[in-house]
Amino acid sequence: MNMVVLLKQTFDTEEKIELVNGSVAEDHVKFIINPYDEYALEEALRLREKHGGSVTVVSCGPDRAGEALRTALAMGADEAVLVADNDLPDDGLAIAAALAEIVKSIAPDLVLAGLFAIDRGAGSIALQVAERLHLPHASAALKLDIRECDELPEANTSGGNSPYTTILEANASVNSSPANGVVKEGVAEKMGGCSDHHHLDENPRAKEAGKRSMKAALPDWEAASELIASVERETEWGIETVLLPLPALITAQQGLNEPRYPSLPGIMKAKRKSLRHLTVNELHLTADDLTPRSERLALLTPPPRAAGKKLTGTPEEQTIALVELLCSEAKLFGAD
Repeated sequence: MNMVVLLKQTFDTEEKIELVNGSVAEDHVKFIINPYDEYALEEALRLREKHGGSVTVVSCGPDRAGEALRTALAMGADEAVLVADNDLPDDGLAIAAALAEIVKSIAPDLVLAGLFAIDRGAGSIALQVAERLHLPHASAALKLDIRECDELPEANTSGGNSPYTTILEANASVNSSPANGVVKEGVAEKMGGCSDHHHLDENPRAKEAGKRSMKAALPDWEAASELIASVERETEWGIETVLLPLPALITAQQGLNEPRYPSLPGIMKAKRKSLRHLTVNELHLTADDLTPRSERLALLTPPPRAAGKKLTGTPEEQTIALVELLCSEAKLFGAD
């Protein structure tokens, strides 16, 4: 099973961020692999150990991002690709377009990425890649298993806050779920008209129809194996289990695993592993792909925290003064 991990280099979480002329100062700053991308990389390495295959890490950034890719290679990744961002606008859509071209050329069985990058926190680029490539995707994975398509589990139809299973078609996404939903709307009909998934084992035709629906509309590089990804996600309604046909894209949440440290032999081997450098001109991007959809107007530090105020007087006077401050300064309530 061949996997791609989307990776970004970010500031160390312990670094102090300073602005100089409206930009983040990078002098003498330590950079690391985005922590959520580390969870994705560790999961890919574990899946390779279990199922075989290869792991390719892909990043889009300046030359210094190669250090993060070398670290990923030292952790155990097989290959790395760095797309120089010199000619890319500072826009998520353009970056997603570049990453999507790389993923498409590799044609993996599974794409993994972090839930979001700690420097910007948007969490949109990986899902944009999935949408561009028509990949089914699920976010915030806490557990991931790869299984055969014949091993479709039964859904929990008890409702309430108990775990439940959603079976997705290709080109579908899971970022949030209905409170009482068990099966994504329209999927039950496509699975042979069987609305109760407890009856799948009793209805071979329904089960076979379900397998066909899960493999429909896959991207051009449809995987030869009949594999599905079982993803456990934490939602406000409890733990949800989602089934995705491969190839698919999944983003990793904290708690999915504990990333390993690069070993000394791994560091030595990383020096001999492939790290390809590509430019935007080598990718098949259109002018529309490179047209930014967003613009940063300013980058400002948070305002300094104001000194606290001590209210005096009787409890009634303190209450009146507190309410006035909440209305006039904190703007939590209307003046009337």
